[in-house]
Parts: sequence; structure tokens; C-alpha cells
Amino acid sequence: MGLTASVLAVDAGNSKTDVAVVAADGSVLATARGGGFRPPVVGVEKAVDAVADAVGRAFAAAGVTSVEHVSACLANADFPVEERQLTAALHTRAWGPDVVVRNDTFAILRAGVTEPRGVAVVCGAGINCVGMRPDGRTARFPALGRISGDWGGGWGLAEEALWHAARAEDGRGVDTELARVLPAHFRLPSMYALVEALHLEDIAPVRRHELTPVLFATAAAGDPVARSLVDRLADEVVSMATVALTRLDLLDEETPVLLGGSVLAARHPQLDDGVRELLAARAPKAVPRVVTASPVLGAALLGLDRAGAPPEVQARVRAYYEA
Repeated sequence: MGLTASVLAVDAGNSKTDVAVVAADGSVLATARGGGFRPPVVGVEKAVDAVADAVGRAFAAAGVTSVEHVSACLANADFPVEERQLTAALHTRAWGPDVVVRNDTFAILRAGVTEPRGVAVVCGAGINCVGMRPDGRTARFPALGRISGDWGGGWGLAEEALWHAARAEDGRGVDTELARVLPAHFRLPSMYALVEALHLEDIAPVRRHELTPVLFATAAAGDPVARSLVDRLADEVVSMATVALTRLDLLDEETPVLLGGSVLAARHPQLDDGVRELLAARAPKAVPRVVTASPVLGAALLGLDRAGAPPEVQARVRAYYEA
């Protein structure tokens, strides 16, 4: 019979997957990295195959064949029905008898707190927010973009910047420096040329994300339109956090509000100041801070929570990732 570890932690995002095998004493026995997790694109089974490759390598390095708890924080686990589908798919792999699937935003939240209590807002390519309490209560949003009421994220900001820049150039909107700096980023002479290149995919659609840093730089230089977009993002971040705090009855308690994802972690001064000022006004007891810890740490801690691990065990796995 093979050795058994305590927790298999999985943090699977759209671009990469990180896994860790954790012993009952909190020691990290092995880690591995795999490709992106995209069930909507490739289907559930093929998406889980990508995770399985990383898990197989981690198990081999750790010298184990199974674990007691599988703690999987997965992108695209947005609704309970998706969580159930993904849980069933992971059960078939027989990595461990106890499988819990959560949205990957919960990993970022748990990585930033010493107990499962707080709210996290993540702004990377998209935007999402979750909250949790030690009693198991959670707050969350579908976070599917405009159809679920979301605004923001790096992709959304790039789209808004393009919209304002195109209208400025053709006269339908107010003038903005974005009309000049966005095409210049791609060495093009005008927004007309940029729109044509994007439409014909002479510029790959994925490269639109390159325009988000351009937007922030333009805002920092004082352009009113660019600054208005950054201000709106700050308002969206705080709106999500405040709603989550309210749902969990944490608005009147000192509670950590974790800010994660590439856009928030970049600490753009206007955005950072705006979020903190609005939080101070709407949720005065919230304690904002940026999370830089690896999300797979959060998945591991959630697994140890479920295993009833004491604080010293959780401290050991945290020390491994924060060293």
C-alpha cells in the first residue's frame, strides 16, 4: 500500500495550474505546475486531464499515491452545478476520498488571512469577489462579465479605453489622449487603423490586454477620460466588497478585505488610493491589503481547515510559501 498524505491542494486558473501535496504536519512534500484549466473551451474531462498531469508529477515526487483531502480551487467553477460537475470529475481520478471544489477566488482569499474570515476582490483579466466566515457561510458573485452585472478587469478596461478612443477620434465623444496612445502602442497612426487591425485580427485579439497598462499610464499623466475609468474601477471594487461584507454581517466588524489579481496587485496609485478612500467611507471597519501570496497556499489552507489542522500546522505550510 502506498503512502498517504493529508491534502492535495489545486489552484487551477485559465492560464496555469499549481498543485501541492501537503503532509499532516503541514510540510509541503512536493509541488508541480501544469497548463491552464479551461472546461468551457476543451470540456471538463480534458480540462481535468491537464490537472491530472501536474498531480501525477507531484505524487511521484512526494512518493505518495493518494491523499485524505482534495482541496481544489478552480477557475470556471462559478455556479453550484459547475462545482458538482467538477467534483464528480475529480472523484473519478481517485486522488482522495474527500473532494471539495471551490471557485479559484477563494484560494486568493484564504491565502491572505490567518483564519477563513474576510472578503477578497480579484481584478486580473476579469473581476470577482468572494467572502467567507469560519462557520462556513460564504458570499460570492457569478462573475461572468456583463451578463452578470460585472464591470472591470483588465480585459474590460481595455475594451472601455478602445470605445472612448474610437469615439474621440471620429467626433462622437470627448477628446482623450487615449485616441493617440492606444494606436501608438501598436505603431499605428490612428484609431481607425487600430480598429481595422483588431477587426481583421492582424493584431491577435489576446493582445488587447496590452492596452490596460497604457490606460493606467494615460490616467497617471492626467487625462480626464482615462482617470474616470480608473475611478469607476475603484468604485466597482468597493461596491463588490461592501455587498459581500453586508451579506456576511461583517460590515460592522473589523474585517480584512484582500485585493488580488494583476491589476490590483500592481498598486497603481490612483486605483489604490481610490479603493482605500471609498472603503473608508462605505465600510470603515474594513482592513484592505494587497495579497501577493501564491493562491495554491490558500487551497492548501482550505484543505487543512477541513482536516481540522491546528494553527501550527497551517503556519508551517504558510512559511513554506512565504519564505
